[in-house]
Amino acid sequence: MTKGNTTPEQKRLNADLAVITIVSFAVLGILMAFQEPIYGIIRNADIHVLPRTLIAALCQFGLAGLGISIVSVYRKEALASHGLQRKGTLLSVALCVACFIPYIIFSLSTDQIKSYLPFQSVWMTEEALSSGFPVNAATMLVIATAWGFFEGFNYVVISDKINRRFPSKNRWLNWGAIICALMCILIHGMVGVTPEEILEMLTVMIIIYGMLMVRTFTGNAWGCVFIFVFLWNAF
Repeated sequence: MTKGNTTPEQKRLNADLAVITIVSFAVLGILMAFQEPIYGIIRNADIHVLPRTLIAALCQFGLAGLGISIVSVYRKEALASHGLQRKGTLLSVALCVACFIPYIIFSLSTDQIKSYLPFQSVWMTEEALSSGFPVNAATMLVIATAWGFFEGFNYVVISDKINRRFPSKNRWLNWGAIICALMCILIHGMVGVTPEEILEMLTVMIIIYGMLMVRTFTGNAWGCVFIFVFLWNAF
């Protein structure tokens, strides 16, 4: 479609996606520029775990959450408009968990799974859990919000906007799910070279593509959030 034929709705979606992209890259640039002092604070055990976690969570939110939040607030979009609703929640969660099974099978077969603990890949998780109440509860809530809810919901909003901007007549040619799966692979550096790395990359693509297809079919996005709260970074 030529620029002259672009509808107002398409222009709005172009602007939304541009804002999300610009904000994410701007935050990434800031974090890269100030990486040493930021990491120095986050890693400093002499500082209380909660403020360190808040700083790290703000960085994570800036990368995966700030852009969609700015757009959603400006557009006055309700959470339910992106699938955060009661209807279809159980089905959404069940199908999204099914999309995670190939990754679990791969990880077991390659002896990569040693334990299960949500957010165990996040630096402050073990320290937070070892802290007394209510510090442990508050810190884990911050972690779950930044690395769980917003990271999962970030993919949902981006996928929704891509699909509305570039609708496909083929239900399996879901551009939002495809692009977000590729984004995940690139962001997490999972581009496969060896056969094992290629298998891991494919299983991760199944997770992201699959959960976003589930969101499309069920109209419910809670399964995507569930993945990032209870399964992603948990093995």
